[in-house]
Parts: sequence; C-alpha cells; structure tokens
Amino acid sequence: MPARLSALWMVLPSDFWHEWQQDLSRFVRQDLPKVGGVVIEAAILLLALHAITRRLSAFAHRQTLPSRIRAQQLRTVASLGNSAGGAVIVFLAVMQILDAVHINIGPLLASAGVAGLAVGFGAQTLVHDVITGFFILMENQYDLGDTVRLAGVRGTVEIMTLRRTVLRDADGAVHTIPNSQITVVSNLTRDWTQVSLQVAVDYTEPTDKVVSVLKEAASELRSDPAFADAIVAEPEVPGIERVAGPEVDYLVLVKTRPAEQFRVSRELRRRIKACFEKNNIKAAGPGQVYVVDRTRQ
Repeated sequence: MPARLSALWMVLPSDFWHEWQQDLSRFVRQDLPKVGGVVIEAAILLLALHAITRRLSAFAHRQTLPSRIRAQQLRTVASLGNSAGGAVIVFLAVMQILDAVHINIGPLLASAGVAGLAVGFGAQTLVHDVITGFFILMENQYDLGDTVRLAGVRGTVEIMTLRRTVLRDADGAVHTIPNSQITVVSNLTRDWTQVSLQVAVDYTEPTDKVVSVLKEAASELRSDPAFADAIVAEPEVPGIERVAGPEVDYLVLVKTRPAEQFRVSRELRRRIKACFEKNNIKAAGPGQVYVVDRTRQ
C-alpha cells in the first residue's frame, strides 16, 4: 500500500497536491469553524425546543389547566412544535453548512421543491386529515369522552389524533372516521345538554291537568338529591306540542349538565308514568304512556 501511494504521488502533478493542500488549509482555517458554529447553534436550538415541548407536555399531564384549555391541546402543540421545529432547524442547518463549504444550494432547493410538490399531490387526503384534526383540537370542538355526531355517526369519542377520530356507538360498535370527512360537528355534551320529551296522552284529558302533572313530575325530579346536581335549571313544560287525531303531545324540557341527560331522561320518564297512574291520566295508547325522547335522536 505505501508503494502504491508513492506511485500515486509521483504520477499526479505537483500543482494538484499544492492546490489540494491549500484547499484543505483554507477549509480548516475558514470553513470548518463556520460548520462547527452552525452545528453548535443547531444543537442548542434543538435542546431548547425539546426542553420547551417537554415542559408543555409535563404541564398538560398535571391537569392544572383552565376548563377551556385541554391537556390534549397542549400535548398536540408540543408534539407538532417538536417535530416541525426540529425539521426546520435541521434543514436550515444543513443549508448553511452546504453554503459554508461553497456548495451551490440552488439546485438542491429546486429539487426539494419538486419533491415536496410530488409528495403533496400523493398525500392530499392525509394532509387534509392532519389539517382538519389540528383545527378540531385547537378549537376545542370535542374532547375524549364527549358524545358527538360526526359524519352521520353518533357515539362517544374514544380516540383523537390529527388523522382520525374513533367513536363507539350505543351498540358498542367502533367507528373510525378520517378527520377530512368531518364537515359538521354536533357535540351533545358541551357546556349543557337538554332532555326533550314529547309525551302523548289521550285527547280528552284536560290540558291544565296534564301540564300540572308533568310539572309536578319534573319538579320532584329536580328536588331529588340524587339528581339535584345534574339539573341546572328549572324544568319547563311549554304546553301542547302537537295534536294528532286522538292524541295530544306535550313537551317537557329539562336542562342538565353534560352527559347527564340520559340518566335524567330515564328517571323523568319513570316519574311521568307514575304520576299519570296516580292522577288517572289516560295514555295515548291502551295501557301505556307514550313518550318520544328527542334527546336520543
């Protein structure tokens, strides 16, 4: 091997070695410090970014946030910031290093633009999913455990990511919905919910009597300690909602806390049936109290 190197040294012109030595010396004296400085700056920025995002994630896990700000939002911001910020820092550092060693970065930037355009066309749906998911999280449209209606599916939110939302319906079926398919969000457990019962009774029953009995059933429910915290306002019985042949429908409205409407609805129907039997109010059908729970529709 030394003999081959000696032969190569003899074959190549002396000018070549002289220029090579000059280039190497110039790189060590001028370019290498620039490259080292860029690497150190990039490392410091990456460490700072990681520290900030880690603090955000830890803050979210402590669950000491205001009610309008979710831990999920902070975790998402931290994850996106760490990934996107890290990619930007590395990209800029590589560009500065290439420029420092006198490599023309113009063609590289053009190639990167073309490649990015090709990837964008090939992943339009994925990009749409991620963008929609980001705004869903940032705008706090729904959270884990909320009962929602998305893309024609109603269920409880079990999983939320930037790409998809997973719901479990009342039958236990699991529905995976890409976020790009979510155009309208109906959140049934946000701030407050309302039980809306349409009670059908016989046409011959006096209206004042029926309304009084319905108010009595709803008021007793609100006075019950087991349901007092679940009901946030005085129940309302606006009166007749519909007249259809031998039936008259009465509307009962009870405003509840989120996710409490189903428990309140079941108990309210039971109490209405008991009050009707106690006051001899004829039901719409023989031997039954016909109730339409619009809360579940």
